[in-house]
Amino acid sequence: MADLFLNGFNTLSHGVVGYVVPFLFVLTIVVFFHELGHFLVARWNGVKVLTFSLGFGPELAGFNDRHGTRWKISAIPLGGYVKFFGDDSEASTPSTDSLSKMTAAERSVSFHHKKVGPRAAIVVAGPVANFILAIVLFTFLFAVFGVPSTSPRVDNIQPGSAAEAAGFQPGDVVLTIDGSKIQSFLDMQRTVGAEPGRQLNFTVQRGASTVELKATPELREIKDRFGNVQRLGILGISRSTSAGEVTTERVNPAAAFWMGIKETWFVVDRTFSYIGGLFAGREAADQLGGPLRIAQISGQVATIGFTPLLHLAAVLSISIGLLNLFPVPLLDGGHLMFYAIEAVRGRPLSERAQEVGFRIGLGLVLMLMVFATYNDIRHLAFS
Repeated sequence: MADLFLNGFNTLSHGVVGYVVPFLFVLTIVVFFHELGHFLVARWNGVKVLTFSLGFGPELAGFNDRHGTRWKISAIPLGGYVKFFGDDSEASTPSTDSLSKMTAAERSVSFHHKKVGPRAAIVVAGPVANFILAIVLFTFLFAVFGVPSTSPRVDNIQPGSAAEAAGFQPGDVVLTIDGSKIQSFLDMQRTVGAEPGRQLNFTVQRGASTVELKATPELREIKDRFGNVQRLGILGISRSTSAGEVTTERVNPAAAFWMGIKETWFVVDRTFSYIGGLFAGREAADQLGGPLRIAQISGQVATIGFTPLLHLAAVLSISIGLLNLFPVPLLDGGHLMFYAIEAVRGRPLSERAQEVGFRIGLGLVLMLMVFATYNDIRHLAFS
């Protein structure tokens, strides 16, 4: 086990510059917009913001704005926080004793003296900002760089594959899958890849005829160009491309915006499918990654170009937005759960109950971080 951790550390240290710089770029963008969502909605609701921090721990640099907010960069760049007037900690936990001693003027700008609606809006604004950032990034990429496309034509069929069993033939062009229009080979790959073990209905163009086929993608482990393993649904078909067959379609901003929304929803849907697959036993927990894995992928993607790095930032922004909405105390979703209970009861939970909840939430988050970091180190050691 010691060798495993040592190998993982050595692998990471060899590429520290190549990993860390892209990682910090991606994570800083995502965290900044998440906290900016909290910050802006808090200001709009008259809440005084004491601190806006990128990172945790000791302050490295910072300044005070004219409203008295301390903007700072902290030493541990693995997140960030916004601390409101009335918060007892960076996790927005309240202190009943200190809140009860506030003057009327202080209560007017205290987060915890606002009604449930404004508090919930402030909390949910962080994850919403992450989704908005993803849509903006996708829209920018589609509008400026265009969308590469290859027709969904079947050129080769692997012997013994699901495609062969379903009756696919070379030259077939896939028109729809389960009624959804397929516009490119990538569309087909992503749809099939997300549905291993589930029978799909295909409409294909075969010469002058339209044929209906049924196929069940097989679950396989596929390695990408960097050696990262993914579990995907595979039909066993491939596409041969020649010069001029791969086109890049530029779209107008309105169309790019709608595509950005659909791309964001695709990531959300795929994430929930993965979580559901974990509980159903279809997916493996070793795909869960933490900061080390994100750093590695950021460095790998950065070698391809700036555009893929922005795409990664959009995907990571969605992931962080979703994670924060889970109903776990300490996360934004946990706060929203407490506010929902408060709205039903007509009064907040006791300070003791909230304290116990935050301790449970902290334990769950720490266990998840330890497990994800263990997966990261194993992945680095064997990659």
